[in-house]
Amino acid sequence: MSDATPTPESPAGDSPDFDTLTRDIADVPAVEVITTVAVHLMSAAAVNLGLAEGGEGHKDLDEARKLIHSLAGLMDASATEISSFHAAPLRDGLKSLQLAFREASDVPDEPGQGPGEKYTGPVFG
Repeated sequence: MSDATPTPESPAGDSPDFDTLTRDIADVPAVEVITTVAVHLMSAAAVNLGLAEGGEGHKDLDEARKLIHSLAGLMDASATEISSFHAAPLRDGLKSLQLAFREASDVPDEPGQGPGEKYTGPVFG
């Protein structure tokens, strides 16, 4: 039997080193960074809206409001920087989150006052 743990003197020949597994941030296109951040905001908002599997235990509308508002601000600021190919599905996801927030609220915000509606305008179902 051999020890599978590589030592500094004898690195595993079949596994690449850390440098080959990472990309320099300068090589990542801006549209990819923007969409990745947007997807993370969307995912976190969905969890805080209780939309994840078994999500009622994670429901926190105050946190969801902040995340949705931040996502809307990012989408507003980056609208001219990313193509509609990338922006359209993100806008659809944002609208879905805004509607889910309105539905989850015991006392819904007035139209135009919901999370992110400062940037998107009133959202209706």
